[in-house]
Amino acid sequence: MKILFFGSLREQLGTGELQLPLPDGVNNIGELLAELKQRNAQWQQSLGTGTLLCAVNQVMASEAAAINDSDEVALFPPVTGG
Repeated sequence: MKILFFGSLREQLGTGELQLPLPDGVNNIGELLAELKQRNAQWQQSLGTGTLLCAVNQVMASEAAAINDSDEVALFPPVTGG
C-alpha cells in the first residue's frame, strides 16, 4: 500500500510517502489512521485532528471507505483559499 501525505502533514510527519503492507485487521481509512497514529506522539497529533481529507486511488473518500493492499491512499489537511 502506498500512503501519500500532502501540505502541512508532509512537514509535520517528516515524510511525503510510506510504502507498507496493509496491516492485519485494517479494512478502511479510519482503521488505517488509527494504526498510523500509534507510531508516536507526533503522528497521533498530526493525524488526530479530525479534519483530514482522504482520497483512495485519486478519488475523494471518507474514513469509512474500504481499502486494500494495492491502493494508494492520500491524506491532506483541508485547503483554505485566500
